[in-house]
Amino acid sequence: EEMPSKLHERVVAWLIITLGQWAIPRGAAVYGSEHKLGVAPRRGRKPDVTVWIANEPYDPDAVMDTTPPDVVVEVVTPTPRDAKRDRIEKPVEYARFGVRWYWIVDPSLHTLEVFELRDGTYVRARGASDGLLRPPGFRGLVLDLDALWKYGDRAAPTSRKKAATRARKR
Repeated sequence: EEMPSKLHERVVAWLIITLGQWAIPRGAAVYGSEHKLGVAPRRGRKPDVTVWIANEPYDPDAVMDTTPPDVVVEVVTPTPRDAKRDRIEKPVEYARFGVRWYWIVDPSLHTLEVFELRDGTYVRARGASDGLLRPPGFRGLVLDLDALWKYGDRAAPTSRKKAATRARKR
């Protein structure tokens, strides 16, 4: 099981708060990482963030959705196995499931990439590392990436200090 860092969770929290502020007045729905999607008959995934802009199949007792959301967001965990899963394996499953938008957020690289499902595969629609990002398909949503990285990086100084200390010892 993936073991997210504090940085990972800060980025996820910022995204849920920001997307929630945009979604709630529009009647859209945002879910966190414990919400399961039935991406295949015998396979489920728990994305870091899930958004339904409209037509959310709301059942208060459901533990898994079999209707694709509009967007799935994965925050990359910087281990080779987890990065491969977020960049190679999950997009294939989400595309087959029918998720229109797949966002990959990489806190280590300070990047947010938006992919759109076209003809059964994801095509990069937009990406940025700083400034304001207006994701296609989300009218009125503006993501302040500088604010995101500033918030996320507040969790990182201890890790950076440890890495710098290890580098000096070599």
